[in-house]
Amino acid sequence: MPGQRNRALKKPDMYEELRKEGNSKEKAARISNAAARDGKKAVGRRGGESGSYDDWTVPELRKRAKELGRHGYSGKPKKELISLLRDGD
Repeated sequence: MPGQRNRALKKPDMYEELRKEGNSKEKAARISNAAARDGKKAVGRRGGESGSYDDWTVPELRKRAKELGRHGYSGKPKKELISLLRDGD
């Protein structure tokens, strides 16, 4: 039911954050439960590898900036967009 949390989740707050980022229910549950079991650092070390922002197009970078709630990205060149996404600056 909407609004109810799954009691099988070990880190429901992390699950909700992962869902907001666009992860599937299964992936969010898997990551949050693994983080509860093994710790966030261990999960991060063995996690998948994301593609390099250097390989993305400017429209893709702008879309990602929007998804992350960044501001002031529309007029930035590619190099500055990448910096914004990596560092939050």
